[in-house]
Amino acid sequence: METRRLLLFIVFSFSLIILWGEWNRQGQPASPQIQENKGVSQTPEVTSLKSVPAQPKESKIEAPTGANLVVETDNYVVNINTAGGNINGITLLKHRETDDKTKPIKLFQQDENHTYLAQSGLLGRGLPTHNATFETTLSGTARLESGKNDISIILTAADKDKVQVSKTYTFHRDSYLVDVVYQIENKSKEAIQPTAYFQLVRDDEPPEGGSKFIPTYTGPAIYTDEEKFKKIEFSDIAKEKQKLPTAANNGWVGMLQHYFVSAWLPEGNGQREFYTKSLGEGLFSAGVVMPEAEIAPGQTAEIKSRLYVGPAKTKLNDIVPGLGLSVDYGIFTIFASPLFWLMDFLNTWIGNWGVSIVLLTVLIKLAFFPLSAASYRSMAKMRLVAPKLEKIKQQCGDDRERLNRAMMDLYKSEKINPLGGCLPVLIQIPVFIGLYWAILESVELRHAEFVGWIVDLSATDPYFVLPIIMGVSMLIQSKLNPTPTDPLQAKIMQIMPVAFSVIFFFFPAGLVLYSIVNNILSISQQWYITHNAEAAQKGASKA
Repeated sequence: METRRLLLFIVFSFSLIILWGEWNRQGQPASPQIQENKGVSQTPEVTSLKSVPAQPKESKIEAPTGANLVVETDNYVVNINTAGGNINGITLLKHRETDDKTKPIKLFQQDENHTYLAQSGLLGRGLPTHNATFETTLSGTARLESGKNDISIILTAADKDKVQVSKTYTFHRDSYLVDVVYQIENKSKEAIQPTAYFQLVRDDEPPEGGSKFIPTYTGPAIYTDEEKFKKIEFSDIAKEKQKLPTAANNGWVGMLQHYFVSAWLPEGNGQREFYTKSLGEGLFSAGVVMPEAEIAPGQTAEIKSRLYVGPAKTKLNDIVPGLGLSVDYGIFTIFASPLFWLMDFLNTWIGNWGVSIVLLTVLIKLAFFPLSAASYRSMAKMRLVAPKLEKIKQQCGDDRERLNRAMMDLYKSEKINPLGGCLPVLIQIPVFIGLYWAILESVELRHAEFVGWIVDLSATDPYFVLPIIMGVSMLIQSKLNPTPTDPLQAKIMQIMPVAFSVIFFFFPAGLVLYSIVNNILSISQQWYITHNAEAAQKGASKA
């Protein structure tokens, strides 16, 4: 049936439509626009929950302006403010800005353009929240010295009469993990029971330099062993439609954006409750609340958590379960994850991600060679009977019923299954879409060079050479396919190479490279099978 090729086109197009719909749903939440002043002065009002002992609601107060401390390590430049002792700035020294590769990327910052920061505090009588005033002996900049593996910054809460609280940040060499420890000394005559909370605050704007054509997810995520990985849309938070995991004794809360993740990783298996909140002016918070054990008079206790701020990688599962899911492959994780592992393995030997993509595509094509061959043999048979189909169409005219009967008789006599090539293609679609996601979401390909003018496989081809080659390869491939007898279908097949070339103008170079290699291999295989089929027919005719 001539409509078989059109059916395959519809299946592939429908897959793309589903993906684009999911991208737009995740990447463009309909939430309030950010106003010109984004100073975060609001403390989340954590509702008392049955699974967590009651916590007092803090009033929304203006955050005082404190001294700014700077910590420099081999990975970070970190800004900590004594007003709340929060991290309101992190620059990743080993990763560059998308548009200006001479500048390191600022992931955390708090100014009129962007707000993204990490806050933590304690709830309870006399305990410091993230708006409290802290003191420190440090002034100016502290640097991780050569030969040392870590550096610690100690902040002390100003009120020391009844409860003395210190907050310590420890930064490690060659690590994106930060240790955060609260030390609480109860100097009063009564027992206290603190509740700790750790939260991330971010505006709802996607990161700069991202593609509007293929947006990726930006927003909170929560993981527990019971309910696994769960993304919470900014739009759902604004409409109070978010569905959070129930009380758990494990898990973490994070904030995702393309290629990067920040996450609070509470230590231990203590009881905890997750929350999200709209703070207004386009700002949102996501955090975790943890009630702690009672501290008797004269006793001291510690509350520990870790903060990860850095590139999203599947290997993050080694730090804590589920953190590797911050590499957002979506529903195709089962395919994308092993494909990226294989691509990463190839790169360890080759040292060039572009060449690794080429080799991986070749290996996948070889794995699916028998299935592809079945599809192309079906196409070759359809191509050979195309003149007979055209003759039948002329004989039947507008009589569709008679035309269909004649076509089915022809297929039966020629032993052709008009849908014989569909199943092999359908089986391959999830794998190739998984590879697509593996390339799209891998931070390793960010600013990775290939050859010549391709200096960033995660960015579009600056001269559109690869998309044009992609269009030419599609045009060549269309010539190998049987020409549809329906004029409308024939026009669609002619427009496809041009349309997809334009679409691929907006795709990262790594994805276009994968598509080109796949097309070239498909053309070679299809030409070989078609050529043999035509030669066999000529031999049969002579005989």
